[in-house]
Amino acid sequence: MAELAPQQPPDGQEETNERTSLVCKLKNKQGTSNLLSATFNVINSIIGSGMIGLPYSLKQAGFPLGILLLLGVGYITDYSIILLIKGGNMSGTSSYQALVNKAYGFVGHLILSALQFLYPFIAMISYNIITGDILTKVLQRIPGVDQDNFLIGRHVIILCVTIVFTLPLSLYQNISKLGKVSFISLILTNVILIVGIIRAITFSGQVAQTENPWIFAKPNAIQAIGVMSFAFICHHNSFLIYGSLKEPTLRSWARITHVSVSFAVFVSLVFATCGYLTFKDYTEGDIFENYCRDDDLATFGRFCYGITVILTFPLECFVTREVIANVLFSGSLTTICHVAVTVLVVAVATSISLLYDCLGIVLELNGVLSAIPLVFILPAACYLKLSEKRWTHSDHLLSGLILVVGVLIVIVGFVMTVLHPQECSHGKEMPYCSLRNSSVYNSTAPFAQQTQPP
Repeated sequence: MAELAPQQPPDGQEETNERTSLVCKLKNKQGTSNLLSATFNVINSIIGSGMIGLPYSLKQAGFPLGILLLLGVGYITDYSIILLIKGGNMSGTSSYQALVNKAYGFVGHLILSALQFLYPFIAMISYNIITGDILTKVLQRIPGVDQDNFLIGRHVIILCVTIVFTLPLSLYQNISKLGKVSFISLILTNVILIVGIIRAITFSGQVAQTENPWIFAKPNAIQAIGVMSFAFICHHNSFLIYGSLKEPTLRSWARITHVSVSFAVFVSLVFATCGYLTFKDYTEGDIFENYCRDDDLATFGRFCYGITVILTFPLECFVTREVIANVLFSGSLTTICHVAVTVLVVAVATSISLLYDCLGIVLELNGVLSAIPLVFILPAACYLKLSEKRWTHSDHLLSGLILVVGVLIVIVGFVMTVLHPQECSHGKEMPYCSLRNSSVYNSTAPFAQQTQPP
């Protein structure tokens, strides 16, 4: 397109122009989000159910290597989100699907659509399962409540939360309206972080020491990258959030991305480190499974996290609905179709979450087979296909490296996940919980001599 491809200036000036040029707005949609609201939406999109698996990823990779991998995944996330919008600028496209279709045709479009639908859809299922499990434990701590009461069972809780909260929020047609909801979720995430820090200080001494918990690297490091990518991915929301801006430019988007990803990396590092330092080799895929049921502070943290995933659910529903609209309805939905598709997607996700309560291996496979292609492979591949810069340009070299690494992670990670799947310890009380004095949480007396590592 002539208006998008003026006479090429020198590389340095081209980079400056590229970062200040307007990128195409979503067709027929006027953005209403300011930078702060969009930043909250990006952060909320990153910090979801995957965060509670980050301490487990450090256990999988080895603590020192896990920290380095977490920083690496954060950097690649930041880089590839901006790369997506650059690709949209070069191709004149305003959605992830249109970008891949422009670069690789209809086959690429179908592959991307499948990945972009499956990732948030499975995330919605995991959000429902986490909500059911966490709020069940929260309600059981209310004085006078019968733990066997049918009304506080996970199935009833999932249905009630869906009908009262997640479905109404998912019916919004403008994603910018979720900015305040995302801000609330962000505040609660900080509360959860504080709970993790307090328990790392007061409770880690009561957990038995395990053999060599500080080993640098472990064989399951590739699986750890899948879990981290699952936690950090927000690419499926990027064009939606970008299109909601009042004045979308590459400069403003880069600023939003840097702030959002940096904050998410900081929160993730602190949460993952505190979780692993507290439980070490006992660390479970869902870190809240490690805390004892009679720990009231952990119960408060569970409640806050349950609210967080409830508020994040609608963002994922927005993406699944957008994919369906683009593939089946030429990109637009009437009001009736909007409601029908939303109800159908939420109903199917809720039904699956009612049938299954342990998605460990599914989430690992989702990270390797969906998150890695969406974070590593496709943004880099599209940029390399569309860019007319010299192959020695830094963006070309880095994109090529990310592409190769992504392909290797998918292949090796898939094999490792199938051969060494994550065990499900759903609802299991940890051994150190039955051995400690339930009335004392900040005791300095260790329980190492009473408990043996698993």
